[in-house]
Amino acid sequence: MDKQTVVGVLMGGLSTERNVSLKSGKAVLEALKVRGWNAHPIDVDRLLPKTLIDAGIEVAWVALHGRFGEDGCVQGLLEVMGIPYTGPDVRCAAVTMDKIATKQVMASHSDVVMAKDWICTLQDRSPAGLQLPAVVKPSVGGSTIGIRLVEDALDFEDAVNEALALHPEVLVEEFVAGEEITVAVFESKALPVVRIIPESGFFDFEAKYTDGKTVYEVPAEISERTRTLAQKAAEVAYVALGCRGLARADFIVRADGTPVFLELNTIPGMTATSLSPMAAAEAGIPFELLVEKILLQASCMPEE
Repeated sequence: MDKQTVVGVLMGGLSTERNVSLKSGKAVLEALKVRGWNAHPIDVDRLLPKTLIDAGIEVAWVALHGRFGEDGCVQGLLEVMGIPYTGPDVRCAAVTMDKIATKQVMASHSDVVMAKDWICTLQDRSPAGLQLPAVVKPSVGGSTIGIRLVEDALDFEDAVNEALALHPEVLVEEFVAGEEITVAVFESKALPVVRIIPESGFFDFEAKYTDGKTVYEVPAEISERTRTLAQKAAEVAYVALGCRGLARADFIVRADGTPVFLELNTIPGMTATSLSPMAAAEAGIPFELLVEKILLQASCMPEE
């Protein structure tokens, strides 16, 4: 690969996270151009194979979030077409996109503490032993879309119905009171921890994407024990789930300082002010260089 290689930055897509992806993609595209790469925007739709062929794309920088982009679908297409791509492979993307499958993989790793959980489906909307308050999440999805903190039975029913409209399986987790932190991992090594301080006290869609609604602190002002546990857990999850390049693990810190693992994002937000690039910058990796380093790791399976 050299600077004349035709790089397609895949953005937009077909998921509810399309607008977030467009922001990531545009930032990645500009960063690659600053570094001198022959990069082109690819707004992903159902004509993607033809678009890639017509544009002569040789390598794909995947800046897609959500279904059809972060769940293994696009990765499988790129494998078939023989186009190297950034980020997770098909298996890793499929597993990490599903919060229930992710927790099942991580259940055997004692270094990773997780919240008690229940599963709701279209057929069973009232799991046995449920305890409130709880956090209701569609099993598949991101950007905090469809996630709600519920405190009573009526709120729970509404939240589950809302989440089931997005995916036929819903993860319900015990509410863990505490601060939110996130740990980006690049090339299997944890970056500095970021602490998330939402104005509302709950990191929902509005808090995440409205300027001024959330303060991000890096490096996080937390205990050395909590920092070490979180970074270790993030690295364990990164390896166990088969991640490549850049990924980000999210945690809630209990009152005793124990970080509780929530999920792992294999294609985290990629603007200069996004959480993972923020952590990378703290570690001495500026945004444009980070984007280039991710590009240089692009790969796909060789032909048999």
